[in-house]
This record gives sequence, C-alpha cells and structure tokens, in this order.
Amino acid sequence: MRTDPEGFDLIAREVFAPLYPVVAHQILCGTGVRRGRCLDVGTGPGLLGLALAQLTDLEVCLLDRDPEMLRLARRNVAASPLATNTRTVEGDVHALPFPEDTFHLAVSRGSLFFWDDPEKAIGEILRVLAPGGFAWIGGGFGTGELKQKIAGAMRLRDPQWRPMVEKHTSQDLRERFLRALDGAGILHREVQNDDEGFWIRFRKGEGA
Repeated sequence: MRTDPEGFDLIAREVFAPLYPVVAHQILCGTGVRRGRCLDVGTGPGLLGLALAQLTDLEVCLLDRDPEMLRLARRNVAASPLATNTRTVEGDVHALPFPEDTFHLAVSRGSLFFWDDPEKAIGEILRVLAPGGFAWIGGGFGTGELKQKIAGAMRLRDPQWRPMVEKHTSQDLRERFLRALDGAGILHREVQNDDEGFWIRFRKGEGA
C-alpha cells in the first residue's frame, strides 16, 4: 500500500480516518501524556500524530523515511488548523536523528510491519524516550466495530487486504516482536493482539 503515497493518503483519509481520533484518545487515556514532545514514527500522511496534536498541547514530530510521504503529511498539517505544534522530519526508525531522552511519547500505527530489524527499531525508540516516557506502537483499529467496518471497505478496494491482515496479526508476528522486546531489554511491556488489532506498549524506566 505504501508504494503509492497519494493512494495511501487517500485511503487513510477516506477509509481509515475514523480510527485515528479513537486511537489517539486511547493513547492519551492509557499514558496520561498531554504535554511535552511526541514522536510519530513512520507517520505516512501523519494522521495519528495530527489527531494527537489536535487533542493536546503536545509538540508532535512526524517522522518518515519517505520524502513523498512527508510532503503529504505537511499538506495534511496545513489543512489542520488545530495542529499548530507539528513538524515533519525525514528519518529512519533504525537510526532516529534525535538525542537520547527527547520524547515523552512515541507512537506508530502500521509502520512496524515494515521494519527491517524490529529489535534495533524498538531499541532506538527506547533510546529517544525521556525517562518515564511511553511508547505505543502497533496496528490497532480502535475498536472491533471500526476494524470490521474498515476491513469491509478495504476488501472491496484490495483483494490482498485479508491475507495481509492475517499476516499482521499472526502468532508468529507476536512472537517475533516479543523476541525483539527481549533483545532490546524491555522486560515490562503489554502486547495486545485481539479483535481491535495489534499493539505494543511500554514505558522507559520500567525494567528498560
């Protein structure tokens, strides 16, 4: 899907749009982080980061390694008057261009399925989190109802949608990321893999 940035942006805004404020609200309720700095890793067109910026006083950094995706993210920022504390940065999750202890919250939706080295990527996210900072990464849909609605729309657009979702929610995937978390030294974490989707949550300073 990410091989066509304009098409990806269109689907994100037309099909996936309802999930971003729901997921943003869940992140805020789950972490309590509403001020400080937030990193949206593999942001694509930036819609999760924008939802967080619209709901909080967070300074949100939208990071992606694809310059065309960042162009679309900037376009979406310009169309979101409430997201005033938002910027874009080109960079790769495997070598984040930030010093240690920079962000109070790190989020990512959808990008982790494309990481070349999950252990290294998770280690980088941990490195740039400030002490006590939270990470919330995965591919959840907010609610099971939203997942069913989005899946129905996507099956009409893309015949590969169902096998891709099955791959991205498999037990093998969960075990792969559990190994990556272990390798990164993150002992205290939550891994969700249910009807709402797949999420990994951890906090810097709790066994990390």
